[in-house]
Amino acid sequence: MEILNSMSSTAAYMAGFILLVIFLFVYIWASRYIKVGPNEVLIISGRKRKVLHPDGTSTVVGYRIVHGGGAFVIPVIEQAQIMSMELITLDIKTPPVITLHGVPVLVDGVAQIKVKSDEISIGTAAEQFLSKTQNEIMKIAHQTLEGHLRAILGTMTVEDIYKNRDEFAIKVQQVSAPDLSNMGLCIVSFTLRDITDENQYLESLGKARIAEIKKDASIGEANAQMVATIKASEAARDGEIAKIEAKTRIAEKTRDYEMNQAEYQASVNKKKAQTDLAYDLEYNIKQQEVKREEMNVQIVEKEKSIEIQQKEVMRKQQEFEATVIKAAEAEKQKIEMLAGAAKFKSLTEVEVEKAKGLTGAEVEKAKGLAEADVSKAKGLTDIEIEKNRGMTEAQIIQAKGQSEAEAMTVKAAAWQKYNDAAIIQMVIEKLPELARAVSEPLSRTE
Repeated sequence: MEILNSMSSTAAYMAGFILLVIFLFVYIWASRYIKVGPNEVLIISGRKRKVLHPDGTSTVVGYRIVHGGGAFVIPVIEQAQIMSMELITLDIKTPPVITLHGVPVLVDGVAQIKVKSDEISIGTAAEQFLSKTQNEIMKIAHQTLEGHLRAILGTMTVEDIYKNRDEFAIKVQQVSAPDLSNMGLCIVSFTLRDITDENQYLESLGKARIAEIKKDASIGEANAQMVATIKASEAARDGEIAKIEAKTRIAEKTRDYEMNQAEYQASVNKKKAQTDLAYDLEYNIKQQEVKREEMNVQIVEKEKSIEIQQKEVMRKQQEFEATVIKAAEAEKQKIEMLAGAAKFKSLTEVEVEKAKGLTGAEVEKAKGLAEADVSKAKGLTDIEIEKNRGMTEAQIIQAKGQSEAEAMTVKAAAWQKYNDAAIIQMVIEKLPELARAVSEPLSRTE
């Protein structure tokens, strides 16, 4: 039992020791695992390794580089140091520097530098600046850039520096790049902020330039005004020409449109006139036919009326003959009878008188007187009969003349209603008869 207790105690101690060892291992590992951000590099030195260069050569170095990440640093064997990869801003102000033409100028610029990102440049920078502070690094870089800046100023004129600032900045970067690269650094940018001088050279240059610019500006303004005036005149001229051309085109289109309209209207009017003429001709022909029929009807009516009047005249004549003439004949016979009776009476009286002893002369005288009275009575009767007969014939002639006159009036009115077309048509209708009338005598002469 004691043995079991001792064995369990030993196992517990062993378990605790193992846990302690594991804890210590984890603690040591965690404490030796160093991490850096993307703006830093971890330089771990203590173990050698081979580094290949771009030219194909290799070098054995005693460090390794971790850029933005973490690595375990072996205790006792390795040590780790952190180097910043951030930008370093340098304000560079030079003392008076003699330029190409001997004019001293002062230059104020700003440069941005940093450690290059490739492993060789990081190693170079680590070899030169790992133990230095950032201010010390800035001082070294400042002196390098200032020296190159002074050298460049001595090769350029003030005018070139002032006018070509971008070119000057590029030249500074190009000249400074090899020396900075040998230190593992690179110049990201260089900006020339200001150029000054103590002899007012730039001011004088500026005044001359300002005067020249003002002169050029005046000339340019005058030229611009002249060009503007010319352009305005040309534009106005072109505008007027365009307006005239537009109006001309409009007038041409209007003329063409009106001509087309006139031609179309003329065609329409022609067709309409032809249609109206045909209609009027047909209408006139129909009207003439109607008038001809009306005239024929009127002629027939007048002929009927004349016939009726003639019959009326004949009736009146017959009535007259039946009444007046017969009455006159009867009166004549009556008178003759009376005359015969008177004559007989006279003769009787004469005989009586003769018997009474009258002379023969007186008897003859009485007889003659009796005969004269008879003749007178008879003559009066004949005259009355002829007078009545003449009156009746005159009335008959008057009635017949009135009928013929009315018939001629109707014919004249009908002829007045005829126009030239109707007359021509009637002449054309009569041409065959005229031709026959002319040809018949000619045929007989043959």
